[in-house]
Amino acid sequence: MNAVDGSADVSGRERVLVVEDDVNVSEVVVRYLEREGFAVTAVADGYEAVARAEAQLPDIVVLDLMLPGLDGLEVCRRLRARTPVPVIMLTARGEEDDRIVGLELGADDYITKPFSPRELTARVKTVLRRATSPAIPGGTGGPLVAGDLVVDPASHEVRRGGELIPLTAREFDLLRFLAQRPRHVFRREELLEQVWGYTYGDASTVTVHIRRLREKLENDPSAPTRITTVWGVGYRFDP
Repeated sequence: MNAVDGSADVSGRERVLVVEDDVNVSEVVVRYLEREGFAVTAVADGYEAVARAEAQLPDIVVLDLMLPGLDGLEVCRRLRARTPVPVIMLTARGEEDDRIVGLELGADDYITKPFSPRELTARVKTVLRRATSPAIPGGTGGPLVAGDLVVDPASHEVRRGGELIPLTAREFDLLRFLAQRPRHVFRREELLEQVWGYTYGDASTVTVHIRRLREKLENDPSAPTRITTVWGVGYRFDP
């Protein structure tokens, strides 16, 4: 049965919600994702996207930023207010500001149009793998304690002063990777490869996630003491 109408059998398959108003792009994306075994629902406007996600939570959302009715940024904002479902944004060249805002809202990744359907499929698989199997190189081990900050890989939780700090799956992976290697400086490209699993891509993705972590974990995000910048090199975690 055609998944575009939302009635596909999703038993045992990961569900992808594709939000794209360009019919040609939507059909190509759906076809490639279905070929890889995903159960795909495609919608063409933001309001329907939110309604579909609320009716049946997908495993991941592929979200175009330029949508009729409710734009992609607002869709991302509403989804993030309800659930940590992974989001991959589709953006046009020249929409860098919107892309950064989307990442700050909690989107996990983005891909720029025009794009290769195979690359998008690979990104979907990578983001889902990270979301469902959050382990990263370095082993799980016990909780990581740095002052009043506790990073617990087993429960996938972060607490500061006993208070639970809500993080997206990617934010957690990034924090854990750094915390497991205290005072080791990593270039943005290294973090993109080690945490995101990409050997190429826009390193500004890392910058945005570092900023989001600082906003959630630092007393003064403008003068961070936990995740610090080594100018001209990269970032490190100071316990």
